[in-house]
Amino acid sequence: MNFSRRKPDEPEINLIPFIDVLLVVLIFLMLSTTYSRFTELQVALPTANAETLKDRTPEVIVAVAADGRYSVRGQLVQGRGVEQLSAALAAAAAGRPETMVIVSADALAAHQSVVNVLDAARRAGLARLTFAAQAGAQTGASQR
Repeated sequence: MNFSRRKPDEPEINLIPFIDVLLVVLIFLMLSTTYSRFTELQVALPTANAETLKDRTPEVIVAVAADGRYSVRGQLVQGRGVEQLSAALAAAAAGRPETMVIVSADALAAHQSVVNVLDAARRAGLARLTFAAQAGAQTGASQR
């Protein structure tokens, strides 16, 4: 006779029903949650004064074409060098160092062409620069 005792199998926890219940609870929470966005802000807008518009800083618009040509205030600059562009910027600024230079570069213009405008403005003594940009094209039905 064999009197050895067999150990009973250890109980196992079955995780599959637990995961099923958690997924149902997760779906319920996702469907019942409301998301609110706070898109309104209280903004105090400044008032405009006609006298301050007269004190507007002068600006020079430099257009950079895709092929590297430059235009200062609508006049095509002869040559593509920094020296010619610097002379055109100095003439357009008329000795006023507070003049704002607005760089309006074509999207396909070379990076070096834009850097040349920055270098020419520095050589002309114009330290205030900004870049012009367009709003992106709308997608969807309006694009055909």
